[in-house]
Amino acid sequence: METENAFHCCATCTHFRVEKGTEGVSYRCSRLTYETRPDYRFQCWTPTEKVKRLMEARNSQR
Repeated sequence: METENAFHCCATCTHFRVEKGTEGVSYRCSRLTYETRPDYRFQCWTPTEKVKRLMEARNSQR
């Protein structure tokens, strides 16, 4: 789906976590337990409620 691709990235997923430590900020997927980056993409992506609403709004505009 084209709209999904516009939003699909780790930073928009329910499992994306920002961890602040003594060595700075790191990003982690709580589902996969991988260190990640906000712009990475994995197949297990679950969009947040806010992103779901944005995708629905964009689809309804077409």
